[in-house]
Amino acid sequence: MEQNAESSGYWYGEDHDSRRRRAVMLLQSFRLYRAAEAAMRRRTRTTMHMGENDLLALRYLLKAQREDRLVSPHELARYLGVSTASMTAMVHRLEESGHVRREPHRSDRRSVIVVATRETDEEVRRTLGEMHTRMLDAVIDMSPEESSTVIECLTRLQAALDAVQPADAPDPADAPDPADAVRQADASNPADAAPAARRAPRST
Repeated sequence: MEQNAESSGYWYGEDHDSRRRRAVMLLQSFRLYRAAEAAMRRRTRTTMHMGENDLLALRYLLKAQREDRLVSPHELARYLGVSTASMTAMVHRLEESGHVRREPHRSDRRSVIVVATRETDEEVRRTLGEMHTRMLDAVIDMSPEESSTVIECLTRLQAALDAVQPADAPDPADAPDPADAVRQADASNPADAAPAARRAPRST
């Protein structure tokens, strides 16, 4: 891809069109990564036979246990953004499947806490461990300069998203697709088209 990009003339250009097309391709790469991550999480939930909130709840409980924190059903419901009734049903379901158990609070016997079982800890480590290892291997050889550039890029994107207010947010259905922007730019100047950009699949 580097040879194609260089021969196209825009990859190293400093004019507005070149910088915009590089930015579009970068954002498209992030979209493809997010799509891959979402697909991986769906596969993980399928393997563990649970929904997204179930897995989020278990990871929250396991993190709290490593920090020696007690988690009440109310705290868990607030973290997930669900109602008390939904939380009660979820805890009951996870308790029946052997993933969590309810215990009396250490200092307030009128209250209960939710604790992930040891088997759950082992299952989550086994299921997510390979993913974490593969992701670490993918970036561990990056130089300090490369790592700094990626971190700065992600920090800028986070700041840009944090600055968006609900009233200013466009309808998702009307949001432009970065891949379409690349194709439109290519159509206006076919000689500068990057083959790798045209082959990039469109994430959903």
